[in-house]
Order: sequence, then C-alpha cells, then structure tokens
Amino acid sequence: MTTAETDFAAYIASLPRVLAGAAALFRDAEGRVLLVEPSYREGWALPGGTIESDEGETPRQAARRETLEEIGLDLPLGRLLAVDWVHGTNRPPLVAYVYDGGVLPEEDFAAIRLQEAELLSWRLVPREEITDYLLGSLGHRVLAALDALADGSATAELENGHRVA
Repeated sequence: MTTAETDFAAYIASLPRVLAGAAALFRDAEGRVLLVEPSYREGWALPGGTIESDEGETPRQAARRETLEEIGLDLPLGRLLAVDWVHGTNRPPLVAYVYDGGVLPEEDFAAIRLQEAELLSWRLVPREEITDYLLGSLGHRVLAALDALADGSATAELENGHRVA
C-alpha cells in the first residue's frame, strides 16, 4: 500500500460512523399497516433492518432483502416515502429509509412466514393506533410516510421523526 493509500485509509477510519436502515410500508385494502414484533427489543417495527453497506447493498435492496428474510415475501417496492435522520444518546446516528410496499392482497398476508429467530408476531394496525405500537421517532416516521402516500407529496425529509422540509 502506498503512503497516499495508507493516509486515505486512516482518514476514512477517523470519520464518524452512521447506522443505516431501510423498511417497507405494507398496507391492506383497509389501509392498515403491517407491523412486526421483534423478539430482541421492545415495541413493534416495520419489516426491514440494517443496510449491509459493506456488501454494497443499497437502501432499496436492504428493504426488499429484509422483507424476504423477516416475513417470507419477495415483493418489488415502490417509491421512497420518508428519510429520517435519528440521533440519540445511546448509539450512533441512524439514517432510516421507508419505501412503499403497496397494498397487499389477502393471499400475501396468508403467506407470511415469520423469521422465528427475530420476530414474535405480526399484525395489521390502523393509522390511529400507529404510535401505540411504534415507539418514538419510528411512529412519527410511519405517519409521515402515510401522509406522503395519501397526498402524493414528495419524500418526507425528517429529523427524529419530524418533518423538516
């Protein structure tokens, strides 16, 4: 390795780290949102997870892969609904992407197979109960994504779940 390559590698290693995750927002014909119950933390979530950026994975690819891994459905995703910059005190900042998973037919819900190592259950939740299931900024993120769907607006830019633009 040249001196320039070594210096550049050291520079990159010195930069701050940011976590990145991506999820899919699936709904039924009544507009209820598909949520999953993780076994490794409190609260519920959208199907999704960490972007494997070291592997060259994009946010969209991660959301689709995680959907397949977590609930057994391999479905194309629609547009990006929300991007949220979440900063807290107990972990590095997180950039969270939410994609439109669309309205699923009953047979897709019947075909759900949970990843038993990570998930306990799933359910369909109406909009008015979202923040009862999704803690903190995640609940606000999902509501902003639903708003972007409802009014056809651009991708919601969020900070800690609150719209900034």
